[in-house]
Amino acid sequence: MTAETQLSPTPRSTVIRGKKRAVQDRQVLYDILDAGLVCHLAVEVDGAPFLIPTAYGRDGNRIFLHGSTGSRSIRSMVEGKQVCVAVTLVDGVVYSRSVFHHSMNYRSAIIHGTATIAEDPEHALRTIVEHVTPGSWDYARSPSKKELAQTVALEIDLTEASVKVRDGGPGEEPSDLEANLVWAGHMPLVQTWGTPVPHETDKAIPPHVSARGR
Repeated sequence: MTAETQLSPTPRSTVIRGKKRAVQDRQVLYDILDAGLVCHLAVEVDGAPFLIPTAYGRDGNRIFLHGSTGSRSIRSMVEGKQVCVAVTLVDGVVYSRSVFHHSMNYRSAIIHGTATIAEDPEHALRTIVEHVTPGSWDYARSPSKKELAQTVALEIDLTEASVKVRDGGPGEEPSDLEANLVWAGHMPLVQTWGTPVPHETDKAIPPHVSARGR
């Protein structure tokens, strides 16, 4: 990996627990963010921690978020408060011969930084919409001036981030392996799209929606 493609751990982004799960390849960070739909955003609001699940979209080495201009958390971020963003994908559960070693297979990304107001809010919103519902920006009605005025688009740089990945079967105590009294292994978890459900419309399901469930 080159310096451009490798994550550069800082004191707060260095993986402490489960170091062997740490991944330094920046592309893995991008892959996790591209596969997820919801992030959890943590920020301090009025001296207390505040955690928000929200949609996002990635554009290069940054992610975009959005919120209401009246939101307390948005105001805190605009004021320059440090934030932390987490995206976790669960790929399966792990069954060990001991319940102590039961686990999960996962891919997780933690991002540290400061949220700044996006220079091009329309591009930021388009990025979020196209990440969550690809093909929708050019199909559905664009945001009105009033709607845009009620929305703040933010961006967070991805320079300071950490990634952890676990896959495969359980880790076992030698005595449990030797005794081999119960079944052990792992069960993959696969997320799939269902059949689109129309909402009070006689319109045909557009290709960008129907193709997603195939």
